[in-house]
Amino acid sequence: MKQCIFLFVVVFSVSVLYAQDNANYDESKVPAYTLSDPLTMKDGTKVMSIKQWEKQRRPELMAVFSSQMYGRTPKDKIKVTHETVSENPNFLNGKATLKQVKFVFTNGVKKQEAILLLVLPNEPKGKVPVFVGYNFRGNHSTHKDPSIEYPTFIRLQTSPDHYRWDNNHMERGNNASCWNYELIIGRGYGVATMFYQDIYPDKPNQEDYGIVSLFPGYDPTSKAPDRWQAIGAWAWGMSRILDYLETQKRVDMKKIISTGHSRLGKTSLWAGAQDNRFKIVISNESGCGGAALSKRIYGETVTVITKSFPHWFCPAFSQYAYNELNIPFDQHELIALIAPRKVYIASAEEDRWADPKGEFLSGYHAGPVFELYGLKGLGTNVQPPNHQPIRNDIGYHVRAGIHDVTDYDWKCFMDFADKHLK
Repeated sequence: MKQCIFLFVVVFSVSVLYAQDNANYDESKVPAYTLSDPLTMKDGTKVMSIKQWEKQRRPELMAVFSSQMYGRTPKDKIKVTHETVSENPNFLNGKATLKQVKFVFTNGVKKQEAILLLVLPNEPKGKVPVFVGYNFRGNHSTHKDPSIEYPTFIRLQTSPDHYRWDNNHMERGNNASCWNYELIIGRGYGVATMFYQDIYPDKPNQEDYGIVSLFPGYDPTSKAPDRWQAIGAWAWGMSRILDYLETQKRVDMKKIISTGHSRLGKTSLWAGAQDNRFKIVISNESGCGGAALSKRIYGETVTVITKSFPHWFCPAFSQYAYNELNIPFDQHELIALIAPRKVYIASAEEDRWADPKGEFLSGYHAGPVFELYGLKGLGTNVQPPNHQPIRNDIGYHVRAGIHDVTDYDWKCFMDFADKHLK
């Protein structure tokens, strides 16, 4: 079995690297494409008012993304309880309070656990704005503090088909460069983060270990084209974090910011589209299936992503593999769904796999919906140079460097939030 797992990992890695090496990175090879108009309804009627958008067109687009891309989020509710594991008011040498909260999700027969790490500045007093987002390697990876709990995900390492947790993942602070708490706390913001695989393991055919298995009618063999999977589940989990934050007196629920990097940037956008408690929605290098236009067929494509990560999207999305130009929607409409709340899109120059230009253009083409509200989109169809952020009601920057979350990114996120929330 170990040899089979090793072979799978090698073949999978080689296939992804092959796709990257053979991806289109030539702008002259981007095909001619036509984007759907976010302000034109299915019957051809033009949207002329905010009421038309909110009552007719927006629900149409939500239905499209639910049925064709991310899957339908169940309307059923499952019980979620919260238990404080620890609280340290002297975190960061007394600058912040670190609180760990165990979430228990249950349907009365089966349960699943996850731990939220909440870091709030001790100054200023009163309510504070909070960034909400998942981490990739466990809460303990975001800081070296020895009190931070390891993920409940580790307890699932009994199945040979499940992701294995290696020693590198156990190292504390191994992803701290992406979570500079000193910087964030110093600007007066809090952070609420959770390990994303405690909500849904990031591997195909692992539904039994995810929260989707707790919902009525769960069937792991279902072939329903709109069956929700990982991104849908992760987005649902972000909203459950908000439910808890609503109980915290020091959290300003009028100033909640969703954030995510890469696949979790896709999640941040979909969570933000569904839950208007997120007042700012941030996508950091989310690429295909996130902020980047699919029809550009640049870098990672729908063809590649649905084959490499079929568990991220609903089954219906795979029909657009080798068929990107015929997708009847595109990611600019996902950005538009967040209006009139604010959106910030971040790219990296060397992260061509995520198509920085395609991410920028999504923001640009979402502009008319924001303008309907009297707001300002990006204001230009020309991608700005490195390190020259746009901070309108839709914001954007591209920086030098690779696929990552850096202090520069965080500074830009907070500058944008300062402008629109403070």
